[in-house]
Amino acid sequence: MYIQLLDLACGAFLLTGVLVLWRRELSAIVWLFALQGVALTALVVILGVRQDSPELIMIGVGVGALRAGLLPYLMRRALVAGGAGRETQPLVNVATSLLVAAALAMLAYALSQPLVRLSPTPATQTVPIALTVLLIGFFVLVTRRRALSQLVGFLLMDNAITATAFLTTSGVPLVVELGISLDVLLAVLVLQVLTTWMCAAFGGTDLDELRELHD
Repeated sequence: MYIQLLDLACGAFLLTGVLVLWRRELSAIVWLFALQGVALTALVVILGVRQDSPELIMIGVGVGALRAGLLPYLMRRALVAGGAGRETQPLVNVATSLLVAAALAMLAYALSQPLVRLSPTPATQTVPIALTVLLIGFFVLVTRRRALSQLVGFLLMDNAITATAFLTTSGVPLVVELGISLDVLLAVLVLQVLTTWMCAAFGGTDLDELRELHD
């Protein structure tokens, strides 16, 4: 049962990352990020139950409150303030993006094999999934034009790093996870302020258009 639940949580974690490459509506992208936060929460709680660790379960609940609740709420507020509902034409189209995601999955699998062989447990065997999401997040960060989409790419990378930490260790200390979460929360709050300011000053958040104005 433990392995099936772990695989289910990791599968949902990966699926939400891939679907971000497919969708163009910013509201849908924010919802997918929230669902990935739920999958990450489930992953941490499953590990906590397996290890009989109340502290790890409590950290999982905190991770869920931040990444599936507060951060998506702040991004939706930034989306309302920004006005734009869709991603402008990205640098790479959807079909090519999905092919790139498949290539990134193979790359992540190859890179993670030395780590998996060090400790071949059910948890470490799912590390390639977390690394795939890390590479997909970086791909979203460099190919999208809207500030909000790029933020989601950054947060996908942060989710993947968090998942890798929990999968490869017996648990991240509460103070470390709290510090990382506060950094992420600060980044989103700064983006919300910048988005509101950019929309009031320039009428949009397309970074290419703002770069043309600068030139």
